[in-house]
Amino acid sequence: MQEATYYLLNQLQPIYGKSEASAITDLVMEKLTGSGKAERMIYKNEAITAKEEEKLKVYTEKLLQHEPVQYVLHEAWFAGLKFYVDPSVLIPRPETEELVEWIIEDVKFPVDELSILDIGSGSGCIPITLKRRMKRTDVWSCDISEPALEVAKKNAATLNAAIQFRLLNILQSAEWESLPQFDVIVSNPPYVPAADKSNMSRNVLAYEPHTALFVPDEDPLLFYKAIAELGKQKLKKDGKIYCEIYEDLGDETTTLFQKEGYKTELRKDMQQKNRLIKACL
Repeated sequence: MQEATYYLLNQLQPIYGKSEASAITDLVMEKLTGSGKAERMIYKNEAITAKEEEKLKVYTEKLLQHEPVQYVLHEAWFAGLKFYVDPSVLIPRPETEELVEWIIEDVKFPVDELSILDIGSGSGCIPITLKRRMKRTDVWSCDISEPALEVAKKNAATLNAAIQFRLLNILQSAEWESLPQFDVIVSNPPYVPAADKSNMSRNVLAYEPHTALFVPDEDPLLFYKAIAELGKQKLKKDGKIYCEIYEDLGDETTTLFQKEGYKTELRKDMQQKNRLIKACL
């Protein structure tokens, strides 16, 4: 087991650096053996099986091609929950956990009547986490991508979260008619200007879905415009919108919502970047 660990670590270090290579190796070895780090240390001199060795070679080959470890292992952690992921959905980020926590801290209990719409299901990490943390809440989630919805539905079933999923293009206002009224709208929409592709890492550009990441340079706030308009139609009295935003467009996003009649609050994420916004009618 120790030999396999060193093999993988030595393969990955030239590409990922010592710290990241070590973290990836831990994830792979735990997935491969089903044992945590402490248990693997106890049995470090035991050899891995032929089947595990074959899997390790496959994992290593993919990682050397810069494929994110979450896609290689088909799993990512979010808010203490393990989600299935594949290249049809974005890998959940810690910043998005902060968005979910903000909603939960704002909610006035009891929540028997609370209804939430999540725009852009992806892996389902936002709506599923909200449903698990506030079990009596009525949670809806929509996405334009059928493959993404299949992943979200799979995670909802695995994690025992009853979500109303809908195939819906939020940019087409005619499709909003099928939606009821909500207390909360939440979204982590595409927000990275296309011009920023050159600044992004190879593993993101090569593997994560571009439709969930990028927006046209000439209209980078198009999703927030749609969400603000949707909110005016579908939010109940005292309803709120919570969104993850592009760090360099905090002021512009704030102005957009304010011009539509919302009161706003801009929040920095754990890295002190303007990343989260709340808009209230």
